[in-house]
Amino acid sequence: MLCETPAAQLGNAVPIKLRITGKRSNRGNSPRATFFVLGWIAERLPHLVREIRARGHEVASHGYHHRLYRKETPGDIKGDLIDSKRLLEDVVGVPVYGFRAPSFSINHDALKVIEDCGYVYDSSFNSFGMNKRHGQIELNRRKRKGIAFQISHTLYELPISNLRIGTYAVPWGGGGYFRLIPLALFKIGVRSIMKKEKAYLFYMHPWEIDPEQPRVREASKLFRFRHYVNLDKTVSKLSSFIETFKECHFATCHEYLQAASSQAMSHELRAVSY
Repeated sequence: MLCETPAAQLGNAVPIKLRITGKRSNRGNSPRATFFVLGWIAERLPHLVREIRARGHEVASHGYHHRLYRKETPGDIKGDLIDSKRLLEDVVGVPVYGFRAPSFSINHDALKVIEDCGYVYDSSFNSFGMNKRHGQIELNRRKRKGIAFQISHTLYELPISNLRIGTYAVPWGGGGYFRLIPLALFKIGVRSIMKKEKAYLFYMHPWEIDPEQPRVREASKLFRFRHYVNLDKTVSKLSSFIETFKECHFATCHEYLQAASSQAMSHELRAVSY
């Protein structure tokens, strides 16, 4: 099972999230996650980013600034990608392999820049098409390794796991939908995805487990509902979710990609041998 957790905003929530992911599963290992960290945050809280790494999690890039990539020029995107990667690698002392665009705002032009900047994988594609901030890329003709799609010889796409009902993508990857959908129903959807794909990619923002965060009263009612609904229940809900799937293997994005690549290579060798 692939569970991945972005860190677009930090504060009191990240230590809570680290405690949650620190619980041991029946496999004897603590669940590991990928934290997509903004360069802006790493510059101000480097000790927290190092703690994420020290606890066995993967640190990946969320860009330096939290800007929608579909509105940025290739030059601006390249600068953002290089600056964040370099800063994060300086902070944690190991290579940074992955990237996620703010608000899943990805497109094919951005993918090419991501590859040119030395990233091994992108995890920005969310197939739910009704959110205008999400970007769109075509993956149907790409070679697959598990749930990963091969974009080029050096770059892979790890899309958010959504539930397919006919031709429609129903948002089931986490975030606000995890907070809104009843847990029992959410688990059924995850099991359905796992049965078909053998893996599930989950995401959550740190602010979603921080019910004490300041309220923006000037925001619209729809925004306030979407942003604040069930914040006080997310910690217990996430703990229950992890407990339900404790028999599964919780891996970072890069760990999953390595395992999927090794398995695909093994299948190809067996095919040649036969």
